[in-house]
Amino acid sequence: LKLTVWQHASNVAGPREFSLTMASLRVLAAACLAATASGAGLRGRTELTVNPIRRVVTMLQGMQTKIQEEGKRDEELYDKFMCYCKTGASDLATSVQAAETKMPAVTSSLQETTAQKAQLETDLAQHKTDRVAAEDAIKEATALREKEAGVFAKDSGDYKTNIAATGKAIDLISKGAGGSFLQTNTAAIVRSLTINMDLSSADRDMMSSFLSQGQGQGYTPQSGQITGILKQMKDTMEADLADITKTEEESKATYEG
Repeated sequence: LKLTVWQHASNVAGPREFSLTMASLRVLAAACLAATASGAGLRGRTELTVNPIRRVVTMLQGMQTKIQEEGKRDEELYDKFMCYCKTGASDLATSVQAAETKMPAVTSSLQETTAQKAQLETDLAQHKTDRVAAEDAIKEATALREKEAGVFAKDSGDYKTNIAATGKAIDLISKGAGGSFLQTNTAAIVRSLTINMDLSSADRDMMSSFLSQGQGQGYTPQSGQITGILKQMKDTMEADLADITKTEEESKATYEG
């Protein structure tokens, strides 16, 4: 029994496993002694029961198997830990070196990003200023365009009215109805044009003389000269109307463009 116990204990690897085996052996040895002491009284029934020595051996074998499995598992954990200890320091050193190598690039990128941010903030402030200036310019341009459109509407309306009145006067005088013409509102428009338009002194005096006379007696030699002056006045106003219309279209295109 002692030899068998020592052989089983010596097959266990490591101090931890051996300590556990020795403690277990003490317990089993006590059990063996008790079994041996009681064996003499039971000798006659050995064929009917299990041999106590065999029972102890079987228990030791079971313990040996369990301890070997635990030892194998602990050895695997130990190997893994040692592997980590061997490679972990190298991996950590590599990571630190990589971080140190990358640090200048990261610092440079950060500085560049900071500079870009400052430039963007400056540009944004300038854009805000430019936007305010543009809005003010748009307001001024809109006010000017509205003013120009108003002036054009009035001037073009006046030209159209005066051109129509001059054309009517030419038709009536050419038909020998100069006297009746002088009694119409159209004659009052022509009188105003004679005063305000750029005419020669002779033409102005002739028109004034014609417009100041009373009821006429049909067509007179003077009527041909009067219609000639009126046609000249009408042509001048039509040309002026064409000029201001062209100017208005250009101003409108510039504003909308």
